[in-house]
Amino acid sequence: MVIDLGICRIRPWKFTDKESLAHYANNWNIWINLRDAFPHPYTVDDAEVWLNMVVNKKPVTQFAIEVDEKAVGAIGFIIKEDVQRIQAEIGYWLAEEFWGHGIASAALKAVSEYAFHNFDIHRIYADVFEWNKASLRVLEKAGFELEVRQKKSIIKNGEIIDLFVYVKNR
Repeated sequence: MVIDLGICRIRPWKFTDKESLAHYANNWNIWINLRDAFPHPYTVDDAEVWLNMVVNKKPVTQFAIEVDEKAVGAIGFIIKEDVQRIQAEIGYWLAEEFWGHGIASAALKAVSEYAFHNFDIHRIYADVFEWNKASLRVLEKAGFELEVRQKKSIIKNGEIIDLFVYVKNR
């Protein structure tokens, strides 16, 4: 599955993305907005671990955001299980030098549509840290709505903060 959005392409990950992934993911301004499982600093070894998990995995739910033939970000979703199997959690990041160009919003909208059309889900949600105002705007531009603000519910970088949950229903 490849989606050409003009300003970027959404495509499956390739092992040849290792150097590009390590380069663009190694950024504190990206790390501060993601879960602690996302390493910082982000090394070539971290990129290799990620690529070994996602390349050739079927069905494809994790994608590279490509600009000028380089993987400059990631977007993907996880289908929940058991009674939550009708929903998916989506997440994304984009290299800082590409922020503010509409790439994340376009990618989020395209991958959400792909998920709704190819999987038996009725709801997609995303968690956003309270200080990540840009990501709140990305979600709103892609048609997501604020469902709940979970006050003082998470900790990142030693600070207890609010978590916003944005949702898009089929």
